[in-house]
Order: sequence, then structure tokens, then C-alpha cells
Amino acid sequence: MERRDIIKQAPLILTSATAFGFQANSAVRFGIIGTGGRGQYVGTLMAKDPNARVTAICDRYADRIDGAKTKVPGADKAAVHRDYRSLLADPNVDAVLIATPVFLHPEHFEAAILAKKHIYCEKPAGSDVAGCKRILKAWERRDPSKRIQFGFQQRFSSQYLKARSYLATGRIGEMKLMMSYWVLGYLPPTTDSGQYADLPREEQQLRRWSSWNKLSGGPIVEQDCHGIDTINWFALDVHPTSAVGRGGLRFPLAYGDWGTDHHDVIYQYPGGLEGWLISIKHTAGYRDVKEQFFGSKGMLETSRSYMKLHGMTPDVRYKSADDLRDTSLMEKEESKADITGEATAAFFKGILAGETYDMTRSAVESTLTAIMGRMAIETRREVTWDEMMRSA
Repeated sequence: MERRDIIKQAPLILTSATAFGFQANSAVRFGIIGTGGRGQYVGTLMAKDPNARVTAICDRYADRIDGAKTKVPGADKAAVHRDYRSLLADPNVDAVLIATPVFLHPEHFEAAILAKKHIYCEKPAGSDVAGCKRILKAWERRDPSKRIQFGFQQRFSSQYLKARSYLATGRIGEMKLMMSYWVLGYLPPTTDSGQYADLPREEQQLRRWSSWNKLSGGPIVEQDCHGIDTINWFALDVHPTSAVGRGGLRFPLAYGDWGTDHHDVIYQYPGGLEGWLISIKHTAGYRDVKEQFFGSKGMLETSRSYMKLHGMTPDVRYKSADDLRDTSLMEKEESKADITGEATAAFFKGILAGETYDMTRSAVESTLTAIMGRMAIETRREVTWDEMMRSA
């Protein structure tokens, strides 16, 4: 299946009363693999969905299991597994949420494909090129009737979808520049908390996996991939051909091995289109997470809380030329719902409706785009897509 086929394929509505092995219009039974912070957060959104019911949870650590039982509605009655393979073999699980550390996503995705489950896998697809290739290899063995989503939830936001429709219908004219801002964070850490100091080193790292490049992919892959996926999406899911970048550490590390806490990357796409990523961590609470798409007739701005369409400014003497509080030349729409909740709702509604939907290739390509940017920062030179793909 080619990427454009995935985007353009119309939903297929099944009429069987027992579609996918459970009664149509009944709750989808789902399991959670990885009940840490993200698993509990997304699992709670899923468990509150009237179209879903949590029937199994899995984690290697007892305290994570206890946390899920306490925080995820219905998880206290769910079957408990300590091995993801036993959860996937559970006949009472129709769909699975994969919310494990990033480097484990390929292994767990592959197992879920072979178990023929509907899959909601947290972003990114993997932490390195080899992991992304493993996902694509496993994907070749998929059951095409199963729904596959990744945690790139912007693609399910009503306001993002509206902005993308404006792009498709030419509201901003020809687009040549895209920008993603991922600027946020708290105070820079000065000392290691020592929270897990009594545990073996391997377990310490697993519990704080996001601080380690090998386990998470680093900040550009694990965090900034949201904005990268959005600009790939607005580029009509055509991946960039090369990247150049710079970055470094503004503050010394208290733990982990991140190479940067600020970086910028310029991606070159076919047809002369550019995509810029600007990312800064440890901003003392200041937040600027958004995307901008510049066209010949206007500019679209998207974020988790709103979308904007800026039209032509006929006279620079107008107030709105310098003061964006004047909205006379602007269309703005506030987000009406949590975009992660919109994504999980789409997941279960789509399963019950029998809609064919599979975003594996675009999710993998967005992850690889982030990895290419990381390589460009590390090598301080231009890195091509082909070079990146040959690296593993």
C-alpha cells in the first residue's frame, strides 16, 4: 500500500453484525501494554469512551500496575499481565494501546500485528532506523481489516483538519515554507533527584527512559516528532529529501545523555518546499508549541488549542500589520476538545464502524524524518534521506 493510497482510501463500512469478532455497536475491549504515565493518561481517555472497555493491563513493574488500577476507570477489574505476549494472547482483548518506552515500540508493534489486534501505538514509531525498518517489515504481515493508529493526534483534531482542508482548497495559495515551534519546559534540572538510586542501573534507565537517546531517540525524536509529523502531513505526506541542523546544551545534564536541549533543523522537500523545526527546552514555563504554513495568499497557524487563517494585509499602515490583537484580517477557531481524546475517540468509532484506516507508513516516515534531523545535528552537515536509510 503506497502512502497516497493510505491518505486517499475511502472508509469501508462493514455490515456484519459480528465485525472483527465482537458485536457491532458494542464496546471494544482493549488492553494496555505499558501502564506508566502516558499509558495511564491515554488509557484513562480510552476507558472513559462509551465505545471502549479496558479488559487487560500489562507492565513489568508492580507499582505501575497499581497506578493503572487506581487511575484508569475499570482497570481494577481488568486481567493483569506481566508479559505483553500473554496479554496479546488474551481472547478478551480486541485492541491494544502500546505505551511502552520508545525503543520497545517495534517489538511490541510486531507482536500486536501477529496477534491480529487493532493497534494504537504511542509516538514515535521507534528510536532508531533499525526499529523503524522492523515496524515496516512487520507491517507487511498485517491484517488489513485491523485499524492502526499512532499517537500523532494532530491528525484527528477538528481544527487541524479544518486548517489542512484550507490548504488543500488553495486558501493560502502556493505553500513554500512550513515552520514547527516546539518551545516549552520547566526549570533546568541542576541535580539528579535520586528517585531510583536504590535500583539496578538498567531499571533506573528504563524507568527514566526519556532521558536516554538509545531508549527514547532523544528530544527531537521523542518530543519534537509531533511538529515534524504535522509538517510532513501538510506536505501531503511526502517526506523530506535532506536536512541540515545545529544544536547544543544550554544547561549541563543532571541525568541522561541528551546531546541537545535546543536545536533547529531545516528540511528540504520536493518542489522547493522547506520545513523548519525550532525547538528549545527548559524555558521556565514559557510555551510556544505551534506550526505555521506560509503561502502566496495567506498563512495558516495551528496548535493544540486553536487554528488561525491570516489573510492578505492590503496596507501595512493597518493596525493588524504589527498588532495581531486586531483580528479583522484573521479567522480564528478555538479547539473544542482535547486532541488526544479526539484521536482515541476516532480509534474506537472507526473500529466499530469497520472503517479501514492505517497510518503506519506516515508515522514511520515522520519518525525517520526526526532521526534524519538528529543525524544532521550530530554530524553538523547535510544528511540525505537515502544516507539515513542506509545507516541501518
